[in-house]
Amino acid sequence: MTTTYSVEPIAPRVLKELRAADDSGRPTAPFTDPGGGAPLRCCLDRSEPGERIALVSYAPLRRWAAEQGVDPGAYDEVGPVFIHAEPCDGPAGVSLPFPGAHRTVRRYSARGRILGGRLVGASDSFEEALTAAFDDPAVALVHVRAVEYGCFLYEVRREIAAV
Repeated sequence: MTTTYSVEPIAPRVLKELRAADDSGRPTAPFTDPGGGAPLRCCLDRSEPGERIALVSYAPLRRWAAEQGVDPGAYDEVGPVFIHAEPCDGPAGVSLPFPGAHRTVRRYSARGRILGGRLVGASDSFEEALTAAFDDPAVALVHVRAVEYGCFLYEVRREIAAV
């Protein structure tokens, strides 16, 4: 067996829901991004100046746990994420989005419990941090978060393929 992982943006069906109301129950309020550069979780790219985007509350672990039929308990949290105001084409083949900054790699078990985390510096090997996380068989899911604000950036899921 070979263990690999996949980087996941927010799923299109979830984005459709978030564009109406966010995970805190607030209606979405799109705006024009004057300067660009917002990390968009729909396409794992940065916004361009003048694009219509929205800042919404998102509960990534809650949604994953619901798919898995588990209760994340106290680890359920809601935080702000940027998305395009209208549907986009999704990621354009980016393997590890938003490089060159400090990140936290937070590991979760199949029950939705935090197993630990790792700070990854801007010059550290991000690939190495993800490989190390998934070398632990108890790790089912990883959240990559921005250190500066603690915001969820994207999810990384374990994939198991026969060799």
